[in-house]
Amino acid sequence: MKEVKRTLEEQRIEFANGKFLATPLAGLIVWTIIGFVGIFFSDFIAVWSIFIGTGSIVYLGLFLSKFTGENFLDKSKPKNEFDTLFLFTVGQAILVYSIAIPFFLVNYSSLPLTVGILTGSMWLPFSWIVKHWIGIFHALARTILVLTLWYLLPEYRFIAIPFGIVLIYVITLIILKNRKKTE
Repeated sequence: MKEVKRTLEEQRIEFANGKFLATPLAGLIVWTIIGFVGIFFSDFIAVWSIFIGTGSIVYLGLFLSKFTGENFLDKSKPKNEFDTLFLFTVGQAILVYSIAIPFFLVNYSSLPLTVGILTGSMWLPFSWIVKHWIGIFHALARTILVLTLWYLLPEYRFIAIPFGIVLIYVITLIILKNRKKTE
């Protein structure tokens, strides 16, 4: 059966109609775990929880998508160029570790700051794709909150920053869940 060619605008609309719950839910779960690791374990373990945890968000999102009805691995869905664009934003988030790691090697407590802000930057193109302000809110609020917590609570960077990111994810998920009702 031949696939019907859809315009980019039709594909954008199709993409924008998604739920977008699995990936932010995965981020919320992982950053919550990172925050608790920061409370109960050494900074050495907290560092590894950030590297391993943030690296696993995409895989946890793939798993959760089966339960949110998004099913990212469904091969029967027609190809959508915006799925590909979104994967490029994930790639962008991975590449920012090239900034985070050198700063981490100089000052290990910079890791929650750099990873927290840089990986949140992928929300900006998301806002453009779905034509909704939530991605801009997430990226800006996350950047401001993480930077503020990094300066205000230097002794608690491995606790306060992860839980600050969790707060942004909670707000983001509420808005994403209710965005169809308000449009």
